[in-house]
Amino acid sequence: MTRLLTVIAEAQDEFRSMLERVEARGGLTLDIYVKYLSMQYHLTKGVQRHFLTVAAHPSLVGRRKLREFLFDFALEEEPHYRVAERDLAGLGRTPLECELDTALWWAYFDRVVQARPFVRLGTTAVLENLGIGAGELGHQLLRDATFLTPATTRFLEIHFHEILPHGDQILAALGNASLPDHEVEDLVEGALTGSRMYLRMAATALGDDHLSRRFPVAVSGWRRELAETSSDMPAV
Repeated sequence: MTRLLTVIAEAQDEFRSMLERVEARGGLTLDIYVKYLSMQYHLTKGVQRHFLTVAAHPSLVGRRKLREFLFDFALEEEPHYRVAERDLAGLGRTPLECELDTALWWAYFDRVVQARPFVRLGTTAVLENLGIGAGELGHQLLRDATFLTPATTRFLEIHFHEILPHGDQILAALGNASLPDHEVEDLVEGALTGSRMYLRMAATALGDDHLSRRFPVAVSGWRRELAETSSDMPAV
């Protein structure tokens, strides 16, 4: 797991550097916050399907504890997009259209998860530990944004993972699973891939990527069929 932890630490450093640049530019603005929450909305909507697909994969036969963890994890993550939606509603906003990099994320991982589930779990290990890496700086950015209230920051507060320690939980579940070498390799590949793809999405939302500013692309109507079937999902 050492290589996986190294990738996580590097992703945390890069994410914190992004937040430091946001702070240096004057802190969070309403526009940045809406873009970031919209990205998270599209990223988490339907995410439970990936974890249920991993749990059902033949390679997990006989690994009951890991399967049970993934099933419970899927159910916990399933309604989180509605939390982001409600935070936006509290600001009088609705989610923006899905950005290109987020649509590419889904197109890639919808295919990879079917054959190489541990690539997806490596990505999860990174994402579930980024909030911890943001640390006090993340909290300070929220406190300094005068347009925010506790009622409009619930999604991010959950994903600091201080109350709900998903980062520690996913690492413990993987560490206890006695993975063979090829699955460890997939974990590391997934961590690297997920870091690169997620940090590009974050850079776009935080105004830290010149290419997305020069070539803005939103994917109109992205995943509309999923929105139509899950609109009654309650927020946690």
